[in-house]
Amino acid sequence: MRIALFDSGLGGLTVLGHARRALPDEEFLFFADRDHVPYGTKTVDEVRGFVRDAFRFLVEEERAEAVVIACNTATSVSADEMRRRYDIPIIGMEPAVKKALDADRTRRVLVTGTPITVRGEKLHRLIDTYDANHLVDLLPLPRLVEFAENQEFVSPHVEEYLRTALAPFDFAQYSAIVLGCTHFNFFKDTMRSLMPETMTFADGNDGTVEELARRAGLTTQPEGERTAHCTFFRSGRRVVGAQELARIESFISRAERMELIN
Repeated sequence: MRIALFDSGLGGLTVLGHARRALPDEEFLFFADRDHVPYGTKTVDEVRGFVRDAFRFLVEEERAEAVVIACNTATSVSADEMRRRYDIPIIGMEPAVKKALDADRTRRVLVTGTPITVRGEKLHRLIDTYDANHLVDLLPLPRLVEFAENQEFVSPHVEEYLRTALAPFDFAQYSAIVLGCTHFNFFKDTMRSLMPETMTFADGNDGTVEELARRAGLTTQPEGERTAHCTFFRSGRRVVGAQELARIESFISRAERMELIN
C-alpha cells in the first residue's frame, strides 16, 4: 500500500520511523511542508489552505492510498474536512490525554502543544470527555517547533526556554507530560533532565500507527532490521540531494534514540 505521512515540518519523522518498522512491506511518502512551518502560530484558515494543497498533491498526484496527518495542529483544524473530501483512510494525531489519565487517576497531567492545538475545540472536547476529575493543565510550547526545524535539540537556549516555560508547575503533583506535537519528541532528553523520575511521557505515535494498520487492513510486524522504503518531499518537491537526505536521516536517528526515553 502507498501510505503518505504529512506534517508541517520534520516532526512527523518521529511517527514515520515507527511506521516503517511496524509495516516494512508498505511504501511510504513523507511530505514536510517546510515552506510554511510552523503551523501552530499561523491562522486556522492559513493552515487549512496548506493542508488542502498537501492532500491534493499526495492523493491526486502521488496516488496515496492512505494518509497519516502526523501533525496535531493540522489534525485539529483539517482532519474532518479531508475525510469528507477523500474516500481513503485518513488518520490524524491527537494528544494522548486519555492514555496519560488512564495511567494515574489522582495526579495531574500537563498537556503541551502548539498554540492552535492548545486553543482548539478538538483538544478541549477530548479533555471534557476524559478529564472528569479536572486534572489536565495546558501549556503551549511554540518555540520547540522552531528549534527542531533548525536542528537545535540540546542547547542552552532550548534548556532555558523549557526551564522557564515549565517553572510555574509543581511537578510533584504531576504524573505525566503529554507531547501534543510530534516535534516535541525530539526534546525528551532535555525535558527528562528538568522533570522528576516519577513523571512519564505520553504521546500518540504508537497508537496512530496501530490505527493506520487497522483502518488500512494491514498487519503490523514485530520490529526487526527491515524498514519500509520512503520517498521524501519538501512542500511538494521531491528531496533528492544527498545533503538534505542525510539531514533527514539524522532526524530519524535522533527520533529513534528519543523513543528509548520514558
